Amino acid sequence: MLLLAIETSCDETAAAVVRDGREVLSSVVSSQVTTHAVYGGVVPEIASRKHLEMITPVILQALLEADVPLSAIEGITVTRGPGLSGALLVGLSTAKAISLACGIPFVGVHHIEGHLFAPFLEQVVPFPFLALVVSGGHTHLYHVEGVGRYTTLGRTVDDAAGEAFDKSAKIMGLEYPGGARIDAMARDGNAQAVKLPRPLINDGSLNFSFSGLKTAMMQQIARNPVLIPGRQANDLCASFQQAVCDVLVAKTTAAIRQTSAKRLVVAGGVACNSGLRESMTRLALTCGADLHIPHPTLCGDNAAMLAVPGDYYLEHGLSSPATLDVTATWEMDRVSEVFR
Repeated sequence: MLLLAIETSCDETAAAVVRDGREVLSSVVSSQVTTHAVYGGVVPEIASRKHLEMITPVILQALLEADVPLSAIEGITVTRGPGLSGALLVGLSTAKAISLACGIPFVGVHHIEGHLFAPFLEQVVPFPFLALVVSGGHTHLYHVEGVGRYTTLGRTVDDAAGEAFDKSAKIMGLEYPGGARIDAMARDGNAQAVKLPRPLINDGSLNFSFSGLKTAMMQQIARNPVLIPGRQANDLCASFQQAVCDVLVAKTTAAIRQTSAKRLVVAGGVACNSGLRESMTRLALTCGADLHIPHPTLCGDNAAMLAVPGDYYLEHGLSSPATLDVTATWEMDRVSEVFR
């Protein structure tokens, strides 16, 4: 099956053509980073307008790079939620229009479902597996028994890890998006130089909290408002990154023990972070788990990842009705509500 995948949940307009949910023929991502950088974060209204501007060129580029005419597309998979409502509407409305015009089915997919299955575009991971999804809006642990079969083991109770990275970078006066900048500076810093908290690390649950760590960063900056470019700033970045990684590793270790998982998937935008990738590699070796982290190009928001669950659903005769609407919040245990 040849699928056209469309992703517009936040500030990337993305489209991809994927065969059989595995072979990526094209993957095009139009980023809005420079547009939102002046505001220090994503402005929803501006994001929606940029999606309207770019959705058609991005889809046409994806078809061109795949050397596939629209008439050859057999189904469409599109992000239904969670995300910014206005941004999601652009993608879903476009998918519906193409579906109607071409007489092909479409299916609305959970954004996190896409991240969960991004590694499948490189190598199929046998079920069941444990998945840690870490992004700007999500820090969740799932037990995955199959496509559409997810059990939430832990979640963020306030700020997600990616949000903590970006907000801490903003506090430090680093350019947007700050997560990648912290990662780069941390490589030249001492992770033991600044004492920072590890929220909920020993609370006995599998939940996450990063608001206290963000507050601790604010207090550090307040005590030293003009960090000397170089060693001091690098040390603070390294200490912050280590604190986040320590929490993620501790919770994931507990989840592996709880589920006896033999396979671990780490996905989402923060999975690009070099410190986290190194920490999870060490964890997998210690626990004897098979680790699957997608290539950095598949960690951030992209459309190709949606084709893995989308292909499964459509091949099994499951599609979404024309009345399907977007949803800004959406629990993974309700993914089946998108089907007829």
